[in-house]
Amino acid sequence: MLNQRLQQLDMPDRMKRLRINDQGYPIPWFVPYIDGKPEFRNFDGEKFGVAVRHRRCWLCGEQLGVHLTFVLGPMCMVNRTNGEPPCHYDCAHYSVQACPFLSQPRMRRNEKDKLEGGCAGYGLKRNPGVVALWTTRSYKLFRAPMGGKGYLFTIGDPERIEYYAEGRTATRDEIMASMESGLPLLMKIAEQEGREAVDELQRKYAQTIELIPANDERRMKLA
Repeated sequence: MLNQRLQQLDMPDRMKRLRINDQGYPIPWFVPYIDGKPEFRNFDGEKFGVAVRHRRCWLCGEQLGVHLTFVLGPMCMVNRTNGEPPCHYDCAHYSVQACPFLSQPRMRRNEKDKLEGGCAGYGLKRNPGVVALWTTRSYKLFRAPMGGKGYLFTIGDPERIEYYAEGRTATRDEIMASMESGLPLLMKIAEQEGREAVDELQRKYAQTIELIPANDERRMKLA
């Protein structure tokens, strides 16, 4: 049975085919199994390839359409880079309400006994408190830089962006607080790369701030 906190949520039909873990949470398609148990902190490398080659939703595993929704923390918005493939919008929308890590800002990643692997890139180890659903029509895949393993996604221009905190629409103040708390982490990396990287980060950060709507706007649509 579903966990009690999820029973009032409208689960997409595509996700109703997923297995449920012992705590009552749906097990996303990308999750690998270790000794017969789902390991939510990692992803199945084979399914990563399937998702990219055959345009499968990262959460439900079914075919994607024209629109692609990425679940992003604010710093991924700044870089327009993500380590996970896109999803259906309705699957992503459900996940920001149902996933304990995404819907509970005080939740921390449990790194104990975690196996090697996971997303490529730097991967800031924090709960950003706010997540964005960035819906686009395109992305580009590239190999992780500086000797990193795996691939990353450069995300295309948004057609719609929605912001969530605690499973509900985020306020501008919450979004800005998450942006401001995450920027020093990216700045530290940029400073190691030199002046040009710092200037580029500042430019991207300013562009991202322009995408943040007023408090009373649930979504932002772009022409």
